[in-house]
Amino acid sequence: MPSVFKSHTTPYFEKQFKSLPKELQKIAVKKVSLFEANPFHPGLNTHKLKGELKAFWTFYINDKYRVLFRFLKDNEVIYYDVDTHDIYK
Repeated sequence: MPSVFKSHTTPYFEKQFKSLPKELQKIAVKKVSLFEANPFHPGLNTHKLKGELKAFWTFYINDKYRVLFRFLKDNEVIYYDVDTHDIYK
């Protein structure tokens, strides 16, 4: 898949991002940049979710934190949440 040409965030994603510790925010920014350059980079473990969240995808910020997102048309994505595994609830 080519790089992401356009990304969007929800107000909830922005709120959750701002609540992260500053050091984790720095890591998250780097991971989002990596994701937007190569959505399936092996270090991100990008994968589609199942069940009630089957319309969504996720990638790793670190061992504990994930970004919840959806692919849109024309290489666009929308970020919905960034949080621990509670993201799936």
